[in-house]
Amino acid sequence: ADLIRLTTQGVREAENLRLIHQQLREKGYSTPLSADIHFNPRAAHVAATVAEKVRINPGNFVDKQKTFAVVEYTDEEYVQELEKIRSKVVPFLQVCKEHGTAVRIGVNHGSLSDRIMTRFGDTPEGMVESCMEYLRIALDEGFTDIVISMKASNTLLMTKAVRLLVDRMDKENIHFPLHLGVTEAGDGEDGRMKSAVGIGALLSDGLGDTVRVSLSEDPEAEVPVARKIVDYVAKREGHKPILGELYPGFSPFSTDKRETRAVRNIGGGFVPVVISDRNAIADMSINPHFIPDYIYVGDNVPGNFPKGMKSIVDFPNWEDRIDNFPMFTAGNISDIKECQAAVKFLQLSYPQLTDEVLSVLKNTEKLVVILQTSHVNGVGEQRAFFHKLLNGHCDIPV
Repeated sequence: ADLIRLTTQGVREAENLRLIHQQLREKGYSTPLSADIHFNPRAAHVAATVAEKVRINPGNFVDKQKTFAVVEYTDEEYVQELEKIRSKVVPFLQVCKEHGTAVRIGVNHGSLSDRIMTRFGDTPEGMVESCMEYLRIALDEGFTDIVISMKASNTLLMTKAVRLLVDRMDKENIHFPLHLGVTEAGDGEDGRMKSAVGIGALLSDGLGDTVRVSLSEDPEAEVPVARKIVDYVAKREGHKPILGELYPGFSPFSTDKRETRAVRNIGGGFVPVVISDRNAIADMSINPHFIPDYIYVGDNVPGNFPKGMKSIVDFPNWEDRIDNFPMFTAGNISDIKECQAAVKFLQLSYPQLTDEVLSVLKNTEKLVVILQTSHVNGVGEQRAFFHKLLNGHCDIPV
C-alpha cells in the first residue's frame, strides 16, 4: 500500500496515532498515515499534528449527525450555518498548515447532513455541494493540500457524484486529486466486482489518483484487489489515440440506456441477454443457476447440445431450423440481406464500422451486433463504436 488509513474515533485514538507513527518509523517504515475522523473536530486537530493526512467528513465534521429531520432554512439562516462550519474548519486548517498535513475532504452518501438533505436531497448533487462548501473555505484560507473523495455503496450514484464534482471544479477552474472508493462493497466476489465496477469505470475515464477497496474482510485482502484494478487501467497508458467523434447529445451524468429497436428478445425494452461462447469447447453442460439465453457453438451444433437451448452457428454452416441462428462476420456481410433467420448476429469491431457497414446496420431488420475488441483500451474503443452509432442515428441492438 502507498498509504495506511486508520479510523480515529476520538482524541484518545488520535493521541495513540503518535505512538503508532513513532514505532513504525523506528522499524524503518515510511508509509504515510491517514487519520479518518468523524464527528470530532478536536480529534482532527490532534491527528493533524501526527498523521501525514487527515480525512474529514463534511456530513458530520460540524453539522449534527443525520436524523432525517426536514429543516427549512431561509437563505440568511443557511449562510449562518455555513459561517458556523467556517468557524470550526479554519482553525483545523491552520493546524494542518503548521504541520504540513494534507486533508482529504471525504464525502459519504450515507452521511449527508440534514441541512444538505433538506436543500439538495439525497442526491449526487447534494454530495457535490457538501464537498464544495468545504473546498471554498479551504481556498479562501489559501489551503490547497487537499484530496477529495465522493463515496457511496451504490456504484451508479458514486460514479455520477465524482463526474459531477469534476465538472463543477472544471467550471470553477479548480483542480484537486481524487480518491476513489466504493463504501461497504462487501466480501468475496460481490465486493470485488462492485469495487471494480465503480473504481474501474472512473479510472477508465481518466479520473482518480488514489484508490481504496473496502471489503468486509481483513484489510490485507484489500490491497491486492486495488492493485489489480489499477494495473488493469495502467496497461493502457501510451496507446495510439482512438479516432472517434463524440455524440453531441451524450451526457456522462446520464445512466439512461441507449434506445434500440427490439429484435425478438434483444434490445428495445428487454433486459440484456447472455450469450455463452462454447466455440471450441466440448463441454456443453449447463449450470441450472446460470442458464444463458443463447449458446455460440462456432462451426456446428454438437451432438451433446442441450435440448431446448438456442444455438448460434457460423453462417456458412447454418441450417434454418427452430432456435438456430446464424453468426455473420464483416467478410460475409453481403449474405445477410438474403438470409431469412428470425435473428441474425453480426460480429464487428470498431475499425470495421465503415459508413457502408453502418448503412447495412441501419437498414437491415432482425440484425444484432456482437461487438468485439482486441484493443488494449477496449472500453475506449467500444465507446467510440457506440458514439458512431449515435451520430449515425442507428438504433441497432448491440
